[in-house]
Amino acid sequence: MYQLLIKNARIIDGTGSPWYYGDLAVSEGKIVAIGQIDGPAEETVNADGAYLSPGFIDIHSHSDRSILSDPKAESRILQGVTTEVTGNCGSSVAPESDETMRQRKLFTTFKEYLDAVEETRPSVNTAALVGHGTIRDAVMGYSTSEATAEQIEAMQKLTAQAMEDGAFGISTGLIYPPSCYASQEELVQVISAVKPYGGYYATHMRNENRDVVKSVKEALDTAKAAGVKLQISHHKVTCKADWRVSCKTTIAMIERARRQGQDVTCDQYPYSASATGLSSNIPAWAFEGGIDALVERLKDPVTREKLKEESNASHLGRWGDIYVATLKSEENQWMIGKSITEIAEALGGKDYAETCFDIVIAEKEEAREVNFGMCEEDIEYIMSQPFVMPGSDGSAMPLDQPGKPHPRNYGTFVRVLSHYCRDRKLFSLETAVQKMTALPAARVGLGDRGVLKQGMWADLVLFDLESLKDDPDYKNPQQPCSGIRKVYVNGVLTAENGVHTGAQAGMVLRRQNHK
Repeated sequence: MYQLLIKNARIIDGTGSPWYYGDLAVSEGKIVAIGQIDGPAEETVNADGAYLSPGFIDIHSHSDRSILSDPKAESRILQGVTTEVTGNCGSSVAPESDETMRQRKLFTTFKEYLDAVEETRPSVNTAALVGHGTIRDAVMGYSTSEATAEQIEAMQKLTAQAMEDGAFGISTGLIYPPSCYASQEELVQVISAVKPYGGYYATHMRNENRDVVKSVKEALDTAKAAGVKLQISHHKVTCKADWRVSCKTTIAMIERARRQGQDVTCDQYPYSASATGLSSNIPAWAFEGGIDALVERLKDPVTREKLKEESNASHLGRWGDIYVATLKSEENQWMIGKSITEIAEALGGKDYAETCFDIVIAEKEEAREVNFGMCEEDIEYIMSQPFVMPGSDGSAMPLDQPGKPHPRNYGTFVRVLSHYCRDRKLFSLETAVQKMTALPAARVGLGDRGVLKQGMWADLVLFDLESLKDDPDYKNPQQPCSGIRKVYVNGVLTAENGVHTGAQAGMVLRRQNHK
C-alpha cells in the first residue's frame, strides 16, 4: 500500500521538460512510482488536472534564528517552499566565540546549531551556509584591522569545521560589518577553505549601487582565485541613474565568465524594494566594536554630526524611499509603514539622518526597513537569464508576525509563477519551475531533491495556475498565496488551501563529507 497516491496531475518534473499527465506514488517519504498507477493508498488525491511540481527551494533565506522560534514556517510553506538555505549575506548563527555565545545565547559550533534546528522539528527542510561575517567576528570581533596570517588561519579552520559539520558553503555580506572590513585577499584565503568539500561561495556584493559593475568583477575574481563555485546573491541595481544600463553589463560579464568555464549563477527576489536593518544607512566605520559601540558614537555630538553629514550626502533623494517595517518598542509603533521623510516631518521637520539615528538608538538591532530602489525593467531582464533563480531573501514567519515585513517573506515564489511567468510571459511554466527546483538543488548539491523521479524525497506542490496569486503585498504582507492546493514535505501533507496542517516533517540537510 502506498503512503500517498496523487492521480490525474499535470506533472512538471523540474527538469524543464514539457508537462505531462500522470500519477505519482509515495512510500516512506520518497517517490516510488510515476506514470499510470493503480493500487491502494493511505491517502489518494485526485489532482483533476492541477499542476504537480517539486517543492520550491529557497536558495537565499535568513531563517537562521526564526526557524528556532517558528518551526512551522508558515511564510515558507504556504507559498510552496519545502527547502530553504540559510546563512546568507555573511551572517550565520554559528560558529561564535565562547564570549559572544554566552552574551547572545548562541552556538559555539555549527553542529550545535544544526542539532538545535533538528530538535525543533521544522516544517521545512533546512540547509545552511556558514557566514564569513560571523567567522570574522568570532576571530577578530568588529575590528576594521587587516587580518593577520594567524587570524586568517583561524578563520580557515572555523570554516573547514563548519563544512565538516554539514555546511554547504560560505557567504559574505560585503556591505555589512564586519564582512565589509575584509580585503579581497582575505576573502580569497578564507573562502578557499570550502573548496576541498565542494562548497560554494554566495556573496552579497560590496556594492549594488553605483559600483555594481566593479562589485561583480570582484565577486568573479574572488571566486576564481579561491577555486570555488559562485552564487551572486539577490542581483539588482539600486542606482536610479544606472537603471536599464548597468544590469546589461553585469549580465554580460557573468555570461562571459560562464563561457570561459567559471561556474557562476545568481538569485533574485521579484520585487522593486529591498529589506534590511535600518542601521545599514549608517557609514560602516561607525560599527567598529559592534552595535553597542555604534550606539555610543551616535550619542556623541561630534561623531554624530560627522555621521549625519555622510549619511545625508549618500542618501540624497533616497530617504523618502525607505520605510520602517518592524520595530520592537511600543512607543514607536506609529512609525511602522511610514518613510523616514514622513516620520521626520511628523516630528516637526527633523533632519532625516537624525531621525534614522534616533530610531536605531531606540531599537538597536530590532529596526527593519523596506527600501524601494529597483526598476521593473531590470528585474525582468535579470530574471529572464537561464542562470538566475528566485530567492526570497526572507525568513520563516507566522501569519501573525508583527509590523509590516517585506511581502517577499510570504509571496516570492508564487509571484514569479503568477506575475512574471503566467501574466508577463517571461518564460514557460516548465522553465519557471526548473528555476525554483532543479537549478537551486544543483547549485547547493542536493542530489535527492528538486526533481520528480523515483527515489527522490517527496517534496511536492500541487497548484492551480489560473488561480495563483501573490496576495501578500506591502500593505498586508502576512497572508497566504491563492492557488496553492497542497504542499507535501517528505511525503507529509503540510499545507492545504492556504492553511498549515501543523505537520513538522522537515529535515536538517547536512553536506555529506566527501573531502
